[in-house]
Amino acid sequence: MVSARKIFALALCGLSLECLTGQGATDPQQPRLRLSHKELWDLNRTSLFHSPFGFLDLHSVLLDEYQERLFVGGRDLVYSLSLDQIGENYREIHWQSTAQQVEDCERKGRESNECANFVRVLHHYNRTHLLACGTGAFEPVCAFIRVGHRSQEHIFQLESHRVERGRGRCPFDPSSSFISTFRGHELFAGLYNDYWRRDGAIFRSMGRLPQIRTEHDDERLLKEPKFVASYVIPDNEDQNDDKVYFFFSEKALETDKDGHAIYARVGRLCANDVGGQRILVNKWSTFLKTRLICSVAGPNGIDTHFDELEDVFLLHTRDSKNPEIFALFSTTSNIFQGYAICVYHMASIRDAFNGPYAHKEGPQYHWAIYEGKIPYPRPGSCTSKVNGGRYESTKDYPDDVVRFARGHPLMYEPIKPAHKRPVLVKIDGKYSLKQIAVDRVEAEDGQYDVLFIGTDNGIVLKVITIYNKETESMEEVILEELQVFKVPVPIISMDVSVKRQQLYIGSKSGISQVKFHQCDMYGSACTDCCLARDPYCAWDGMTCSRYYPSGTQAKRRFRRQDIRHGNAIQQCLGQPFTGETFEKTEERLVYGVEYNSTLLECTPRSLQAKVVWLVQRANEARKEEVRTDERVRKMEFGLLFLKLQRTDTGLYFCQAVEHSFSYVVRKITLEVVEEERVDEMFHRDEDEDTTHKTPCPVQSSVPQASRPWYKEFLQLIGYSNFQRVEEYCEKVWCTDKKRKKLKMLPSKWKYGSPQERKAKSKPEHYRVPRRVPGS
Repeated sequence: MVSARKIFALALCGLSLECLTGQGATDPQQPRLRLSHKELWDLNRTSLFHSPFGFLDLHSVLLDEYQERLFVGGRDLVYSLSLDQIGENYREIHWQSTAQQVEDCERKGRESNECANFVRVLHHYNRTHLLACGTGAFEPVCAFIRVGHRSQEHIFQLESHRVERGRGRCPFDPSSSFISTFRGHELFAGLYNDYWRRDGAIFRSMGRLPQIRTEHDDERLLKEPKFVASYVIPDNEDQNDDKVYFFFSEKALETDKDGHAIYARVGRLCANDVGGQRILVNKWSTFLKTRLICSVAGPNGIDTHFDELEDVFLLHTRDSKNPEIFALFSTTSNIFQGYAICVYHMASIRDAFNGPYAHKEGPQYHWAIYEGKIPYPRPGSCTSKVNGGRYESTKDYPDDVVRFARGHPLMYEPIKPAHKRPVLVKIDGKYSLKQIAVDRVEAEDGQYDVLFIGTDNGIVLKVITIYNKETESMEEVILEELQVFKVPVPIISMDVSVKRQQLYIGSKSGISQVKFHQCDMYGSACTDCCLARDPYCAWDGMTCSRYYPSGTQAKRRFRRQDIRHGNAIQQCLGQPFTGETFEKTEERLVYGVEYNSTLLECTPRSLQAKVVWLVQRANEARKEEVRTDERVRKMEFGLLFLKLQRTDTGLYFCQAVEHSFSYVVRKITLEVVEEERVDEMFHRDEDEDTTHKTPCPVQSSVPQASRPWYKEFLQLIGYSNFQRVEEYCEKVWCTDKKRKKLKMLPSKWKYGSPQERKAKSKPEHYRVPRRVPGS
């Protein structure tokens, strides 16, 4: 049985008892760097906006590069934030429901916290106005907000005289799924258009065209949809051929699982659809949909599908007609929780909608390809010159075309992702993935997509994926794990400003602004910069700095960057600080008591580095790798000796290995103290009151009247190492908080007894430490 004094002595020698439960194995899906909220703040990489009223309840965000503002819709409020510094120079609009509306809402059975105006629509209406819509205490309303031109920053005003009813534009329920997109002066929205959230529909309203929607209660079109995203994507130069795409999940009719299976969908319709003349009057006559596949091949040909759509990001390319679609999925499996990201090309999406229709004649028949005659013009096509220009509007379509579209809204071929597999899969269960944003970056060795993934606990992952054509495999590299919010909260919105290289992240409690990159934090050596594998950063011959693909960066020939392989040895050959730099390696001295436990702490900054421990015994020139067994174990936080032996004494090298490059992180001198000498020092009656012998004065409430035991321990280990021991003890025990506390104590408690104060007149190596280790 180890006595309390022995445990305390072990603590003095560097053992953290909590480390005994640490895990030794490194997770292959670890981020390379993990930055806390405080570290981001200290690096000046983030800024925050919190509502001065104590709540935000975020429901909509509009990033406006022209106005250089971020417009935010919350509960009864709309904010205008500066893109440069979101926490400063903001403006607000109060837009509350009337007392009568709130009273009616509560009388109908809703909770008081639901009976407010949650702003869920924010779109550019023109250069000087925004369209805004809110739930209006379960009576949706819309209005225009005047923002003026870019030079008129002071203008931010709700035009209350133009408030309109918002049915078909904004949902009743603030918590229901909802999407909208604006084209010209027309609003396209996917929403639940009733009080009890039963009527899931797609609407078009405003503008010169008549209001139109999907048929009510037709489960072939939409069955309990969860709306995720919507975009207008042109097919060609003819605007009359523009399509609106809707991304959602729904209960699938084409499965044999009693209607409980969830499928991810892409829906498509013509922006200029006005419905039929006799059939589908004021209803969509061009609506089609198909399944969105994101799966991983499994054994025996059985794939694992990710069917619940969480978020979608549209990455614009130089060709406006062919953006790339990044979709974040989760599983609906009861076996495990997993997430995947798949990328889709518009060519694959168009091929699916131009392919065969799905058909099922009766409840006992399986879904199959429709092999009958398809009427002209092709059902689902738009009235445009590209399609012959024969029809002025969908009202002119023959009845059999409209009837066929009504009976065959489902396409037979699903949409498969690029490479026929996800670019990223996470099944570790650490957190739920909620949002995705993407930035395409040109690097020295190619083009990379940087994925920013928001989680349910306020963390953003910065990830790149690398496809190997030869092996048809995908490598995912988690560059950073950023804790953007101090308190763990789900991330519900993410917007990117490529122009400013900033990420704007929304939660219910506030908005965070984070820089894409901060190259100088990787280190001061070429190897540090190359090992980071960050496509934003390169070694320029002097520092790790922003990489520019053009010739604008000075000394282009000195740039070193290898994202695909992270080969620091090859890239940094001949550069300064290549290899071991002992003058920069941290050194420590640790004492351990024989037959007791001691931890040599060492954690490389890169969590993806493999740690190798080497030891140099006393009077030996060579180093050898530490052999681990039941007594000596590699842990997450260092090398743990469960039972120290005298032969363990030596100089230990904590060496990190990353992409074949190795470097010494820390050198630790371990000295083992014989157990017999410790027992002699602490041999006394166990019942003796030792509360006044605690070694840190700040922890003691009475003056120390007798010689503290730590002096005996210093005598035991020798005064020659006193300075290093004092520094070590001060780091481990006398924290900043305790030192502040110490300043507030009476002087006689700070500096001990008169005998101790007298000891200060002795030579330095005999002097009693002013700050001594405490528990």
